[in-house]
Amino acid sequence: MKLTDHISKYCTYGEAIHSQSAERLNIPNIPDNDQLEAMKYAATEIFDPVREFLNGPLFASSFFRSPQLNLAVAGSSKTSQHMRGEAIDMYKAGRHREIFDFIRAHLEWDQLIWEYGDKDEPAWVHCSKVSYRENRHAILRCYHDTEGNVRYVPFDLYP
Repeated sequence: MKLTDHISKYCTYGEAIHSQSAERLNIPNIPDNDQLEAMKYAATEIFDPVREFLNGPLFASSFFRSPQLNLAVAGSSKTSQHMRGEAIDMYKAGRHREIFDFIRAHLEWDQLIWEYGDKDEPAWVHCSKVSYRENRHAILRCYHDTEGNVRYVPFDLYP
């Protein structure tokens, strides 16, 4: 697949596999066929509707991560759905809360995570969706504790 090929209406293969960490560390970040199919599903079901809601550009800061890359990314879960092509970290400056609220109210998801930020605006939004089982509708908030460790808590709780 070429980097310019689309995996959904608005997301290219190149955007979905791009990683500054992979480039910096020279780590391959190429999905297999199953991961690519999951990426197409997540892009079509999550990225595209959010992009249409925003009526303008939307960026994926992290989509697919090879297992080797995931190990190299500080704070990444050992079971991250990014490794299966099921999760997208999205950002659009000044509109993260809108993205979070839109997904929560209008889309079907497996995990929706308010990533870092503060009580008013996440730093970015993580969302995953799966096609092979019922989605869990887990809503979490991610933050660093006083020792700098990454913590996930139910969304209605804030440290």
